Amino acid sequence: MAYKISNKAIIIESDGETILVAESFQYEESITISNTEYTLSPTYVTDYFPKFQGSTSGYTSGGDIITPGVVNTIDKFPFSADANATDVADLTVARDNLAGQSSPSNGYSSGGFTPVQLNTIDKFPFAANANATDVGDLTLPRDNLAGQSSASNGYSSGGSTSPDEVNNFIDKFPFSTDANATDVGDLTQARGNVAGQSSIDNGYTSGGLAPPYVNTIDKFPFSTDANATDVGDLTVVRNAAAGQSSETHGYSSGGFSPPRVNTIDKFPFSADTNATDVGDLTQIRVVAAGQSSTDNGYTSGGSIADPPIVNTIDKFPFAADANATDVGDLTQARRDVTGQQV
Repeated sequence: MAYKISNKAIIIESDGETILVAESFQYEESITISNTEYTLSPTYVTDYFPKFQGSTSGYTSGGDIITPGVVNTIDKFPFSADANATDVADLTVARDNLAGQSSPSNGYSSGGFTPVQLNTIDKFPFAANANATDVGDLTLPRDNLAGQSSASNGYSSGGSTSPDEVNNFIDKFPFSTDANATDVGDLTQARGNVAGQSSIDNGYTSGGLAPPYVNTIDKFPFSTDANATDVGDLTVVRNAAAGQSSETHGYSSGGFSPPRVNTIDKFPFSADTNATDVGDLTQIRVVAAGQSSTDNGYTSGGSIADPPIVNTIDKFPFAADANATDVGDLTQARRDVTGQQV
């Protein structure tokens, strides 16, 4: 068993002995404890030092295929190889412009449009290819919102409550039980068409349409229910970008400035500062989904013009600042999608 004392200290019981790891403790896929014989596997601390990033698969859910319209498709593609996605399940309601969240066991899709704003929170399992179930409601129906995930809760921030109204709500719903969301804070600006990123400690909401278009990067804490603070700027004002997260940085890819852009921005979690332009997607596009593995960011689907839509799955590395590469296709070309990962 592992018992968390603080963000810098845990107690681990191994073979009947208790080991205190403190201050100099670092978790990087395994634990090595100085001056002892112990090397402990990640399984001892998975629940105490969770990662937002997935190690197995990315998911792309919902979206709009133009004709006949919104879909309920849940696609899955592997992180271990560059390959096409497969259709593995359905949402409870066909919809687009929804937000995505990920717990260690399940993917979530919240809100959306079909053809009215929804407050639906869907959950689908990662362990099996199975359809989603409706497990709760947001505090109000809305679309064009961002999704964030802590170890214990999913968050939905910002969004549109009607074609001409945007909001600054930060909703939170638990992963441990099926329940409705609660309003736990506000963004610094009411805005829709936002992107979401997640560190271990904080949720981030970047860009969006207030109107006008903004480059704001907001941060709100997971440890307490509180309002967001403005901690930096994207390199260009834009909305409808996809969000990705490494362990150390948030990413915002693509979007509408105007015009559409292929920009991949990166900003650090360790300091409140502006983003930098670190690469390009393979296509200039908007309203794509973002996924995050431990090593790479993914951008799937989206729109390259009105109305052309794409099924492209792009991948860019977290270890180096570099352009994305096209590594596969979704089962359908579609836009206004959201992403999850495990």
